[in-house]
Amino acid sequence: MTGTGSAPSLRARLRALRPESFGADPTGERLARIRRSPHFADGVFQNPEEARRSPSGSTADFARTFFEKEARARRAPSGLIPVHPTTVADLARPAATGLRITWLGHSSVLAEIDGVRILFDPVWGERCSPFSFVGPRRLHPAPAPLAALGPVDVVVISHDHYDHLDLPTIKALAGTDTLFAVPLGVGAHLEHWGVPASRLRELDWHESTEIGDLTLTATPARHFCGRALRNQQHTLWASWSVTGPRHRIFHSGDTGYFQGFKDIGAAHGPFDVTMIQLGAYSEFWPDIHMTPAEALRAHLDLQGGTPGGVLLPIHWATFNLAPHPWAEPAEWTKDAAEEAGQAVAFPRPGEPFEPARKLPVDAWWQGVSQPIAHPWRRPEPVEGHGGAVRRDLDLAGER
Repeated sequence: MTGTGSAPSLRARLRALRPESFGADPTGERLARIRRSPHFADGVFQNPEEARRSPSGSTADFARTFFEKEARARRAPSGLIPVHPTTVADLARPAATGLRITWLGHSSVLAEIDGVRILFDPVWGERCSPFSFVGPRRLHPAPAPLAALGPVDVVVISHDHYDHLDLPTIKALAGTDTLFAVPLGVGAHLEHWGVPASRLRELDWHESTEIGDLTLTATPARHFCGRALRNQQHTLWASWSVTGPRHRIFHSGDTGYFQGFKDIGAAHGPFDVTMIQLGAYSEFWPDIHMTPAEALRAHLDLQGGTPGGVLLPIHWATFNLAPHPWAEPAEWTKDAAEEAGQAVAFPRPGEPFEPARKLPVDAWWQGVSQPIAHPWRRPEPVEGHGGAVRRDLDLAGER
């Protein structure tokens, strides 16, 4: 006799070895709903425009770019990042204008809009990694303890990558009364980590849910998903539009530039604030992250083609995830926005601001940055000894 009745299957034994941080794969009705989605085809979720997910170019070129000694030094700040010191006290006071935004680092943002408190992509973990001992580590501490933010009405997740969906943070929030609005399929991870199904609002693109007086809509993005070694592409990625009685805001999640921003703006905009991903870009993955120039273009698309509202740069400063210099996203955004006449907020991590009031615009990163060239700047002749001097030789960090 082989005695197979009580022995666990190989699949069950392998599942038991799976790290908890990998989450769970969609099954049952959730998987059936995924397969019915108009954005699911050939066994995977599809992008609104074709996008290469894996790095392009040769492995040798990528390794040379990523591990070159001087380039590595430029990818980190030269000193301590100035975290805002009074975040908790500032948040204890009500927002005078009905809309207050607090960037907490990377893509984590607390938005207080028309009486509802929304926490986007909260990451309080030390590393964005499946393991606590390896992976990109925070370059600055969280500006405030998670519990000190006060009650949160809804947590919004853009997709399931580790720098946006953080296991220790979700487990801490699972013990509260907050709701979770997530893209289709991501609910499987959250249920696996202790979030009750009754507190999940799981949406496909163009689907909406009501939270108080707000309408939250999952809107398209050009990215990809996955947490485990075998990435099935069965969880959706999304940007988010939030519409209230008085205000409108937009969070891009992670995305490459695509023409759909114009459609999102026409359907849900214009916005008082757009929180736009403009860090971790690279020529090795041009389809799934935006440069600052592309992010500005996306913001203008969302506003109907002309400057308006406030652009908040996100997805930079907190983790080292790409070959570009640490402060380049902010420096490039500052230049591009000035040229376009677009208002941009540059808060220190944890610094609340109200878009209808004075914006934080101090170039604080320059005090803790390695020197940065400005290759995006157009050459501008300046009279001086020996003829024209190029503007793009200006170096942030040397001022």
